[in-house]
Amino acid sequence: MPKDNLSLQLYTVRSKLAEDFEGTLARIAEIGYSKVELFNTAKLADRLAGALPTYGLAAPTAHIALLREDRAGGFATAQRLGVTTVIVPMTSPEQWQSADDIRTIAHELNRAAAEAADHGLTVGYHNHHFELEAKVGGVHALEALADNLADAVILEVDTYWAAVGGADVPALLARLGDRVKALHVKDGDATLNNKAQVAVGDGVIPVDDILAAAPTALRVVELDDYEGDVLAPVEKSFAYLRGLEPLV
Repeated sequence: MPKDNLSLQLYTVRSKLAEDFEGTLARIAEIGYSKVELFNTAKLADRLAGALPTYGLAAPTAHIALLREDRAGGFATAQRLGVTTVIVPMTSPEQWQSADDIRTIAHELNRAAAEAADHGLTVGYHNHHFELEAKVGGVHALEALADNLADAVILEVDTYWAAVGGADVPALLARLGDRVKALHVKDGDATLNNKAQVAVGDGVIPVDDILAAAPTALRVVELDDYEGDVLAPVEKSFAYLRGLEPLV
C-alpha cells in the first residue's frame, strides 16, 4: 500500500500528545506516517500549525463537530491547517431511529457541505456502531443516510464499528461505492470494549477484504483505547498496511 494513502487519527495518541506533543508527532513521522487526522482541532490548532510542517506531516482530514459548533470557525481552522475534508465525528444514537430522523441529519450535513464549499472544503460523516445496528426500511441506517445525502457529502466509514454494528463491511462498502473516501482501519475482538482493540492484522476484523472493497479510500489507522504503549500498535499497524516489518 502506498505510504501516501495512510494516515493516523491523532485521537489514538491523545495521552502521548498530552505528555509530549512534539515528541509524539516526531515519533509518528519516524514510524513512517506522512498524514494524520486531527481531533480537538480548534483547541490544538496553534500547536498543530507549527508542529505539523516541522515533522513533515499533512492533515488532509479533521474531525470537527460541525453540527454542534461554530461552522465558520471550524472552516477557518481547517483552512489554516491545510485540511481539505472536515468530518463530523458523531451524532447521538437517538437520532437514528426513524426515516425522519435520518433525513434531518442528512439535511444538516447537506447544508454544512454547501457552506463548506464556499471555503474550498468537503464535508464528511464518520460512523460508530449504532448507525449500522439501527435499521430503517430494511437497510442499515447509515445506508439510509447515504441515500439522502447530496453528492458533495462523503463518508468516512469506521470499519471496526461497522462490523460491531452487524454489517458485512466489504459488502457495505461495495454498496456505498465512491461516496466512501476514507476508512477508519482498526482491529480487535469486534466488541464494544475499546481496550480490546489491537494492531491492524492482530484481531478478528477481515481487514484485507475490507480494504479490497474500497481500494482508493484513505486508510486512517485508529485505536479508541489500548492497554499499554499505544505507539506499539500504531507502528505495527503501519507495517501491516505497508507490508513491511516493524521498525526495531
